[in-house]
Amino acid sequence: MEPLPPLDLRELLTFDPHGGLIHFAGQRVLLWDPVAMGLLRKELIETLGVTAARGLLTRLGFAHGWRTAETMKNAIPWTDEAHWRRSGGRLHTLQGQVVLEPVERREEDGPAPFAEALWRDSYEAEQHLLHLGTAEEPVCWSLTGFASGYLSYCNGKPIYCIETRCVGKGDPVCQIMGKPEEAWRPECREALRFYETQCMEGALAQVTHALKEAERELRARRQTLARVSGVKEDPAGMVARTEAMKRVLDLSRRAARVDSTVLITGESGVGKERIARLIHEESGRAHKAFIAVNCAAVTESLLESELFGHVRGAFTGATHDRPGLFEAAHGGTLLLDEVGEVPPAMQARLLRVLQEREVRRVGENVSRKVDVRLVAATNRQLPAEVAAGRFRQDLYYRLRVIELKVPPLRERRDDVLPLARLLLAEATERLGRRVMGLSPEAAEQLLRYEWPGNVRELGNAIERAVALCEGSRVEKDDLPEEVRAAPPSLLPGEQPRTLEAMEREYVLAVLARNGGNRARTAEQLDIGIATLYRKLKQYGEPPEPPPPGAGGLSSGSGRSAAPRR
Repeated sequence: MEPLPPLDLRELLTFDPHGGLIHFAGQRVLLWDPVAMGLLRKELIETLGVTAARGLLTRLGFAHGWRTAETMKNAIPWTDEAHWRRSGGRLHTLQGQVVLEPVERREEDGPAPFAEALWRDSYEAEQHLLHLGTAEEPVCWSLTGFASGYLSYCNGKPIYCIETRCVGKGDPVCQIMGKPEEAWRPECREALRFYETQCMEGALAQVTHALKEAERELRARRQTLARVSGVKEDPAGMVARTEAMKRVLDLSRRAARVDSTVLITGESGVGKERIARLIHEESGRAHKAFIAVNCAAVTESLLESELFGHVRGAFTGATHDRPGLFEAAHGGTLLLDEVGEVPPAMQARLLRVLQEREVRRVGENVSRKVDVRLVAATNRQLPAEVAAGRFRQDLYYRLRVIELKVPPLRERRDDVLPLARLLLAEATERLGRRVMGLSPEAAEQLLRYEWPGNVRELGNAIERAVALCEGSRVEKDDLPEEVRAAPPSLLPGEQPRTLEAMEREYVLAVLARNGGNRARTAEQLDIGIATLYRKLKQYGEPPEPPPPGAGGLSSGSGRSAAPRR
């Protein structure tokens, strides 16, 4: 391909050194601070949402690219119009928005697309990371819009560019690909809607629609909750029939009214993050971000950068400035889950942030003020950790200004079935199954089990049952093996049972839990094995001869040979 003639910024840019109008290729231009553009992006996202903000910035970039192509066509006496069509990337670089590099393709890569380029030092990715942190999708919206506008004007038909890689979502470089509209695969068409005029003109309409949809989903969730559990509607979707859980929710809502630090304790799976979200949603910070980080899932070397951010060059791989989660949660709520796993060195820095309300990025000497509501959660016994010297006492007291202790599910028996029915309704909708409820036997078995994994384990058990259920309701056999094998409670239920019936049920349940091993069952029940065989015969179990020498004595226990019962 013939190389492009050089474009010199000194020939395109004219201005009075003493100030005044600035012209680029004969058209008036303005100098904008990229940080101001980053702040504008942040405000657009927080006010209108990501979809509407992306549409606005994409269309803005498209208009900029279109106008630049239109201006450049007559600003330079091109000897070949093909050079003008291919100069968009060079102009992009001259305007200081991005540094363009060609893509080196190999034969095995297949035919080259209509347009392709690598972008380095994208101002848009830089500003998104600075103000909003790492994204899940590409973020160079106005830059891809510019490229699309320029190419569309030059070629007389719509040419749309999409980012295939982006620094803003953690890739090492930004990369774009441009094709005519008809050449994009159907699965890529979703990204093209941001170029449509209504993405800009209908931004407020989209926000209104999104709010209405959120309200509709909230009403539907409340109706589902009321229908399947029969409990009082709760905006957070929480189920609480037991007094202990009702008290936790009441304290959570009272704590939400103030900005004090909250420590949520309880076993794994009890719903500590749900309580933290309730506090955020009931607080005056509900319109800002709620960010949760699992301190146990991040290595010690990365946790400092994750929480406080870093500057470019602070360590190997730090190619750009990056704000931490404290800055990302500014104005909102930050949940430090599993805070008991924070290393001692980090505990000191965390205490300073709580006291000073400011953070200092790794590799930087400047402190930045942050306004964050901190909620911490742990399944550890922090007083014991303090006594053992593994957790700072001053940090512990700073975190537990308000402490909420979430009880385990085994202490919330009245919540088990309402929770199970709510989880069942959610699982049937998610899996597309028509399962209407629980059989009496399945419901009773759920009440028998101790639920060491708490609500998380209950949710997994219900989802498994819904997935495997063959009828219109969950049966006992659809439940996990450990739940099916749970022995009955010795406390009478709504329908009192005879002692003989309770004994029979309990003996058979222990036998089932031991996989039919009668010797182990007799030992656990503290009865002779011959006694166990006699009882099983009474219960109608298949006869099986006792081992030699059983004779009514305990088998191999070394205890007294006298009968136990």
